[in-house]
Amino acid sequence: QVQLVESGGGLVQPGGSLKLSCAASGMTFNIRTWGWYRQAPGKQRELIAYVGNIPIYTAPVRGRFVISRDNAKMMVHLEMNSLKPEDTGVYYCNTAPEWDFQWGQGTQVTVSS
Repeated sequence: QVQLVESGGGLVQPGGSLKLSCAASGMTFNIRTWGWYRQAPGKQRELIAYVGNIPIYTAPVRGRFVISRDNAKMMVHLEMNSLKPEDTGVYYCNTAPEWDFQWGQGTQVTVSS
């Protein structure tokens, strides 16, 4: 059974940092490209970064976020720096650029003073 479990979210002040983690199970992890998606309040879920052999970032997060993967542990991480209020949302992992698996519960990130 495929499972995606995100963790690491929380409340952080603008300019702060957080590191998110996603634990995947029930599939062949290392052959897939993995991404982090974000759903801001009142908006659709969007892909913000993904990694196959190299990382790719969308404009809103480029230069501030770092995506990485650990194939041995079947995990994907997202290090988020210089956080802004507009980074607030629920963060999910899944395959990318097209998602293949049922979504996990996500992890809430709130950037506020």
